[in-house]
Amino acid sequence: MNRTNRSISRIWQTHSLSIVLIGYALISVIAAIQGLSAGPKIYVPGGRPYIDYNNYRIFKFSFYHLVQGRDIYQLFPDDHWDLYKYSPAFALCFGLLSWMPDVIGLVLWNLINSLCLFWGIKLLPGISDIKKSWLLLFCLLEMLLSIQNTQSNGLMAGLIVLAFALAEKQKYALSTLCVVFSFYIKLYGAIAFLLYLFYPGKGKIAGWSIFWMVFFALVPLIVVSPHQLGFLYQSWGHLLADDQSASIGLSVMGLMESWWQSTSSKNVVTLAGLILLLIPSIRVSQYKDLSWRLLYLASVLIWMVIFNHKAESPTFIIVMSGIGIWYFSQQPTTTNIILLILSFLLITMSVSDLVPSGVRNGFIRPYGIKAVMGIVIWAKVWYEQLFRKQAAPAI
Repeated sequence: MNRTNRSISRIWQTHSLSIVLIGYALISVIAAIQGLSAGPKIYVPGGRPYIDYNNYRIFKFSFYHLVQGRDIYQLFPDDHWDLYKYSPAFALCFGLLSWMPDVIGLVLWNLINSLCLFWGIKLLPGISDIKKSWLLLFCLLEMLLSIQNTQSNGLMAGLIVLAFALAEKQKYALSTLCVVFSFYIKLYGAIAFLLYLFYPGKGKIAGWSIFWMVFFALVPLIVVSPHQLGFLYQSWGHLLADDQSASIGLSVMGLMESWWQSTSSKNVVTLAGLILLLIPSIRVSQYKDLSWRLLYLASVLIWMVIFNHKAESPTFIIVMSGIGIWYFSQQPTTTNIILLILSFLLITMSVSDLVPSGVRNGFIRPYGIKAVMGIVIWAKVWYEQLFRKQAAPAI
């Protein structure tokens, strides 16, 4: 038995990232099979049934609606439920998958989400491969939840982490491409531009950022007229303005509303959160410390969700990525271990079938319990950024 344990330990020590890579690929395929084999869902009482992987269908048909010259921000009940809320550029890019049969396109979409995060974590400096493997395993079940909903959150998390890893190598063209593309998927990706405060070559960073912003703004002209593109941006703006006044999700604002019946302005809360996020950047002397920069990356990832008024359960792969980077980029402490375990239990496991449905539906969901540990750990990261003299390196 001891020999077997030593052999397993040796394999893990030498091939941990390869093993985890297989795990991420497997959950991508499994989630696709689940979606393809599941029966249709009815999203509103008395409504028509829609295919289970509805979010993928929204992305897929956004490309066809774009090239057909239609307003992609309207409802298309014959094709899918709910609205498309991303940029015209993302609709165009999704054409790379839209033409494929769903059985292939859905698997590839899941793989893009899961492997983008895997690759981003793999490229992070300052963390050993073993630590990276445990970090990715910590995020594995949350990634599965996200891709079961065929959403883009794994891709969002991966793009931000990749942007940081590439900036560390001063590969600013590719790094800014990642941030700008994340912005054209979901606008809150723009918050990752704060990471460039810590690097030289601000002129190159600004130049490449402007180039990619203009490129993605205009690339839909390949398939639509300038007039139609202008109309689409107006329609997108109206949709986002209406969305701003819609329901509150698993966020700081959601907890304020569900716990204390607070009706504070979403803009005020978001602005307060942004000010808090910026405050640690006054510690210019820490910019040269890689472990401090990793803390800021973790802070940005968590912030993107907990201050997003529309945050849903599948978006928490972004939070878990931030929590994992925070924990595994430094030496473990008893407090941090406890917080890590509580995060896994309250974020990932709290919405699983292991928790009785009465508890999930009567307590965890109504009171936004999934958001609690993200907020707690973000506060701890913020404190560490401000007051820790020197970050302890990961081991």
